[in-house]
Amino acid sequence: MLEVNDLTLHYGGSQILNGVSLTAAKGQVTCVMGTNGVGKTSLLKAISGTHPRSGGTYRLDGEEIGRVPAQVLAQKGVGYVPQGRDIFPLLTVKENLETGFACLPKSEHRIPDRIYELFPVLKDMTARRGGDLSGGQQQQLSIARALITKPKLLLLDEPTEGIQPNIIQQIGRVIARLRDEGEMAIVLVEQYFSFAYDLADRFNVLERGSVKLSGAKSEIPRETLQKTVSV
Repeated sequence: MLEVNDLTLHYGGSQILNGVSLTAAKGQVTCVMGTNGVGKTSLLKAISGTHPRSGGTYRLDGEEIGRVPAQVLAQKGVGYVPQGRDIFPLLTVKENLETGFACLPKSEHRIPDRIYELFPVLKDMTARRGGDLSGGQQQQLSIARALITKPKLLLLDEPTEGIQPNIIQQIGRVIARLRDEGEMAIVLVEQYFSFAYDLADRFNVLERGSVKLSGAKSEIPRETLQKTVSV
């Protein structure tokens, strides 16, 4: 579903990503790990189009993707759940979900029952403002909003950050279900090691903007991976 090769990204005069290559297959979770400041969020921004990449090739579902803005990539099937959630605090839960309609034809401008099946708490809060929700509820809303767009590729940036344990478990179950349904590829940036390890099929560990370790879960011993991401 996703193939990026030799991707580079700059912020001003600083090079943040240096020749990063990554693939993500349908029905799998590809996890990007590493310590703070190594370029994990920048990689997702480049893949989502929210920050233009400086170089490298990008293929989505077999299509060569140029340097196009985020809204074009969203229409092509890239769903992005950013770090910090970025929900609209003054809009209701229902209105937040409806912002995902911008990527869909008018005939599909409805909130599927599936959304409330995945996130039951949202069904009871459709009229509440996003800013009145707890952090965990906002995270569920942010993921649900991305799913409204019917993504082929779902990008999740630190979905467990600042979330209470019971909501982390709920989010983990949703990610596992989406993976097992086999209809999308999922790229997960995550520092909570046990959460990431349980869900992931492949790992890419970044260090100073480059890939230090990459491979399938079956190819990398847990102890090696844990040691690499903690250095």
